[in-house]
Amino acid sequence: MHFVEAKSILSSQNGMNLYRGCTHGCIYCDSRSKCYHTPEPFEDIEVKQNAPELLEHALKHKRKKCMIGTGSMCDPYMHCEKDLKLTRRCLEIIEEYGFGAAVQTKSDLVLRDLDLLSSINNKSKAVLQMTLTTFDDDLCRKIEPAVCVTSRRVEVMKEFRKAGIPVVVWLCPFIPGLNNTMENLKGLLDYCAELGVYGIINFGIGVTLREGNREYFYQQLEKNWSGMSKKFHQHFGNAYEISSSNNNQLMKYFYNFCKQHNIISSNDACFSYLHQFPEEEKNVVIQGELF
Repeated sequence: MHFVEAKSILSSQNGMNLYRGCTHGCIYCDSRSKCYHTPEPFEDIEVKQNAPELLEHALKHKRKKCMIGTGSMCDPYMHCEKDLKLTRRCLEIIEEYGFGAAVQTKSDLVLRDLDLLSSINNKSKAVLQMTLTTFDDDLCRKIEPAVCVTSRRVEVMKEFRKAGIPVVVWLCPFIPGLNNTMENLKGLLDYCAELGVYGIINFGIGVTLREGNREYFYQQLEKNWSGMSKKFHQHFGNAYEISSSNNNQLMKYFYNFCKQHNIISSNDACFSYLHQFPEEEKNVVIQGELF
């Protein structure tokens, strides 16, 4: 772990990454890709130690309130956050200035900040985004070895739903030969229906691989499933988009299930919801009533 002084913290879409790199060890992690210029080794976490000051300065000068997102490139609740509390400090600033927050994670450490996120939600809007990849906890321990298993994430989401905080699930990726089964998809979707999630973000039944994360992915395949790496590479080579052969069948079930349970299944609609501040949502409703 090393500390840096960042020059800025908010992207043009009002997203922030307080850390770079990750210690969750997920075998498919796209953020390992060399195009992002993340730390090498990837587990050498870069900490943007002045992030709270930068965020406060940015929010003070915002003309309009908006949603602030975090977690797109690295998990804001990786292991070092337990002691550093950088994410919590930034949520305190978001709450103080009346902005909204959309937090994406796989970690149960987010429960520590349920009080803050509840306060933000009461004042404006907070959304929890949680990634789910496999219904089988034993398989989850191999695919995502250093973060809490799926059943624990479901418990976390239940607590957020009890607090009245909406949840959006990232249902991806689905790796051919591992978790691209109808059984797995059904199990995960049943969780989503039980929780009453607002929406599900899904990019199809497959996974993306490029330089940086591809090499790590194949290494971990061989480590956990002897011989699978060779078969996988023979079939897919260095392809970026790897789609499962049962993509159409599973996606048809996915869309039908979401429609039946009133779960938003459009990625665009989910992203729009994550970015819409409550005042903007009211304007959308009013315009709809007028026309």
